[in-house]
Amino acid sequence: MDDVLVRMNAVEKVFHRGGEDVHVLHALDLEIPRGDFLALMGPSGSGKSTLLNLLAGLDRPTSGTIVVDGQRIDQMSGRALAKWRARHVGFVFQFYNLLPVLSAERNVELPLLLTSLSRSERKKHVDAVLHIVGLEHRASHTPRTLSGGEQQRVGIARAIVNDPTLVLADEPTGDLDRKTGDGILDLLQALNRDHGKTVVMVTHDPHAASHASRTLYLLDGQLSSEMAA
Repeated sequence: MDDVLVRMNAVEKVFHRGGEDVHVLHALDLEIPRGDFLALMGPSGSGKSTLLNLLAGLDRPTSGTIVVDGQRIDQMSGRALAKWRARHVGFVFQFYNLLPVLSAERNVELPLLLTSLSRSERKKHVDAVLHIVGLEHRASHTPRTLSGGEQQRVGIARAIVNDPTLVLADEPTGDLDRKTGDGILDLLQALNRDHGKTVVMVTHDPHAASHASRTLYLLDGQLSSEMAA
């Protein structure tokens, strides 16, 4: 098995806005080993979320190659990419993106509805991940009865319920106070350390980034291991 889970080579991303080309990523190269916990930092508009969306198969590069676990996701059809994403990617959002009318356990179950698992099998998966995030006692609660930290834990449980290859977190503590955010960062560390999950986290907060194994900085469409002066 290849120790490198993700390889991005010479990736360019250009958006067309108002008749102009906006170059966001420039011949970007990136390797992410299995079991890595990588923080991506950079100023607003630097392309951090664009890079995360490319890794998730939510967007395609203008040019270059993206290989995840030996598969060229930049070459996949839309249907194949959707199927791949459902199996291999768990996404954690800044604002949770929970359905307000569903309980915590039903929100977590949603990705499994795309699989062939039976109801009892889905329940086992949901119960297991709610236990991992420490919310088994809140399973029947709807989002409005949960704190922000609890909602984000539900979001993380939903992200890992399909045992994804990659956990991608976009500003996961951006809407939380420091103490609550630290709990979420500790949870991401535990997923990485104890469950072997490969985690890529976009953040603007150096304190959040310090919880990762390493940090890369995105500036002018390129990655660097050092922050620009």
